[in-house]
Amino acid sequence: MLDLNHKSILITGGTGSFGKKFVKMTLERFPDVKRLVIFSRDELKQFEMAQVYPPLKHKCLRYFIGDVRDKDRLYRAFENIDIVVHAAALKQVPAAEYNPTECIKTNILGAENVIDAALGSGVKKVVALSTDKAAAPINLYGATKLCSDKLFVAANNMKGKRDISFSVVRYGNVIGSRGSVVPFFLEHRKRGFLPITDENMTRFNISLEEGVQMVYNAIDSAWGGELFVPKLPSFRITDLAEAIAPDCETRIVGIRPGEKIHEEMITETDSLNTVEFESYFVIMPAMNPMWNISEWMKKLGGKNVPVGFKYNSGTNDSWLGVQDLRAQIKMYVDPNFEPQPV
Repeated sequence: MLDLNHKSILITGGTGSFGKKFVKMTLERFPDVKRLVIFSRDELKQFEMAQVYPPLKHKCLRYFIGDVRDKDRLYRAFENIDIVVHAAALKQVPAAEYNPTECIKTNILGAENVIDAALGSGVKKVVALSTDKAAAPINLYGATKLCSDKLFVAANNMKGKRDISFSVVRYGNVIGSRGSVVPFFLEHRKRGFLPITDENMTRFNISLEEGVQMVYNAIDSAWGGELFVPKLPSFRITDLAEAIAPDCETRIVGIRPGEKIHEEMITETDSLNTVEFESYFVIMPAMNPMWNISEWMKKLGGKNVPVGFKYNSGTNDSWLGVQDLRAQIKMYVDPNFEPQPV
């Protein structure tokens, strides 16, 4: 049973959507957490977050300005930290295509810096966030996150006698997160139409709460080298448009560069190393992990997926319909949401 009380935790990219939810849930569930360090490079976002979670009220909180590109700063931030959650990344697909070296510096070299600082600072657990775009990537953002995933998995081979494990959590579209399709549609319906890239498009769906819970699960159960993939429902982009604005015109604008019709989180090739559990999958390291696989399978109760298995939003067996999507928006995005143009 996970217990983060009396632990010191640092989250990179801590002022983002995930970071805010992680801090909120951790403060609520583990009131005796020793230290909770919010590491990010944006002083304004830290100031704004500190108005919601003031250190005077929450004695465990620390706001630490820094960039994952700066290894020295990471070493200083990681002093006496038990658990690192790595959420910092450049995530906008078009921006990554236009500024590829900047994306590489943050998502790949920054990941390497996090690993080096964790190995050199006595950290016990590192959980890195990934994305569905890292599976068979077709854009630079996805490619950098795949490289980051490989770095964190391989880091377990470099730990020597250190008591540390590295693992990765990969999931799909977070409903209501900044830059995602739900707030985009909610804003665009004011214009009387919704732009749709492709009528056949599908996406996975997860809430921030579920994303945080998946990270908690990785902190609690990872042995080192696992890539955790939650079982999620899919939705059709046309159903989302109907859920948000049934009276709005929809206009097909064409798929954007670097975008897929369907997202996938486990490729067919990955099936050779994938284990299924009740509520999630685990992609095992391609090289043998540093622990006994049979013992791991027996203890956790997993089973190998069939060869050729793939986890794709278009062929998923769990779907959110129009009413389901409306309920999700009301629960996770806007409690005052009503499905009509405004």
